[in-house]
Amino acid sequence: MIIKKVIAKAVRDSRGEKTILIIVKTSRKFKTSAPEGKSTGKYEAKPYSKNLTSDISYVNELDVNNLNKIIKKHKVKTIAQAFLILQDIEKIIKNKIGANSLFALEASLLKALAYENKKELWEFLGGKKENTKKIRPVGNAIGGGLHGEGIKKKEPDFQEFLFIPNGKNFSENVEINEIAHKFAGKILKSWTKNDEGAWLTGKTNEEVLMVLDKIRQIIKNEYKKEIDIGVDIASSSFYKNGNYYYKNPEVDLNKKHQILYINELIRRYKLFYVEDPFDENDFNGSKELLKEIEKSKNKETKNCLIVGDDLTTTNPERLKKAIKTKSINAVIVKPNQIGSLLKAKEVIEIARKCKIKTIMSHRSGETKDSTIADLAIAWNCDFIKTGIYGKVRTRKLRRIIEIENGK
Repeated sequence: MIIKKVIAKAVRDSRGEKTILIIVKTSRKFKTSAPEGKSTGKYEAKPYSKNLTSDISYVNELDVNNLNKIIKKHKVKTIAQAFLILQDIEKIIKNKIGANSLFALEASLLKALAYENKKELWEFLGGKKENTKKIRPVGNAIGGGLHGEGIKKKEPDFQEFLFIPNGKNFSENVEINEIAHKFAGKILKSWTKNDEGAWLTGKTNEEVLMVLDKIRQIIKNEYKKEIDIGVDIASSSFYKNGNYYYKNPEVDLNKKHQILYINELIRRYKLFYVEDPFDENDFNGSKELLKEIEKSKNKETKNCLIVGDDLTTTNPERLKKAIKTKSINAVIVKPNQIGSLLKAKEVIEIARKCKIKTIMSHRSGETKDSTIADLAIAWNCDFIKTGIYGKVRTRKLRRIIEIENGK
């Protein structure tokens, strides 16, 4: 394989904001665009070295001769050799571009290498078609917090209210989520969605959870299908000086009361999934909550996932800390949160070794790029978190269905 050119340019994401697209040109073009988060963790890698313009300039001036020398040196036929290429490239461009650009460049290179080996990306990276049966979609159905705009200046404080179906295969799970999403809009009497395709509402956290619980029963009784519910609390967005400041209704909770409150919600609504229930620095808060859950005698409550995102930021070192402190039993993986696909893969490997569930995830500002779907299959993830509604969200889901159906 010979790289003829590497091209970087700005494109618009689902929020209409600029992000980077990188094209690796060989005998054909391989492109990847990076998403952008709205609620970003403090410990995320910087998306660009200085800014988008500087990263675009640097990538457009890359010496393709150097890239071709690296590729020739490793004679890529295996995954290990492909990642040695990424390793060598990261040494050359270290700190010259940010996480968004590094992700888009590495993903485009891997797509080119996969094509050279007459394979799809997921297949080249060691994925198996049967992995699609294991993956469950985590679908954002109702929005609040930083992802909401509210109704009459009111909205739930939690950022996302989620459906996680448990059907016989991925295609069925996507269908179940679509049904649940429609019921959510109907019951809420909402006609407005946020930029992730989630319904907007002025209801409180608990009022929304009652709606989700009602839909869970409808799906079970009328459709004979199982669906779990969950929340992305994104607690850092309303945390300050040791307290959690809720607006709807107005109440201030210290850490002890936050633990009691979240644990009560898990118990009362049989929550299966709880993401970032404490501030991004508070490993101990998550530890205490997880300890309470593990003590539960209720099987449904006992299986609840305490998920790290802002806490772990797809960073191997922060994940190791979360595991050491026993703060989580599941972790979000957002490749552009760390940039390096080597490190993203390391996060997956650490998690699997320690029996931590893995959730490949989109960002709030998304593109039509479906790379994360291939990565979810390649790395045998347990879940993929994306929206239920809208082209940029469902593109990831459709990609997994394509692979599941052998297309």
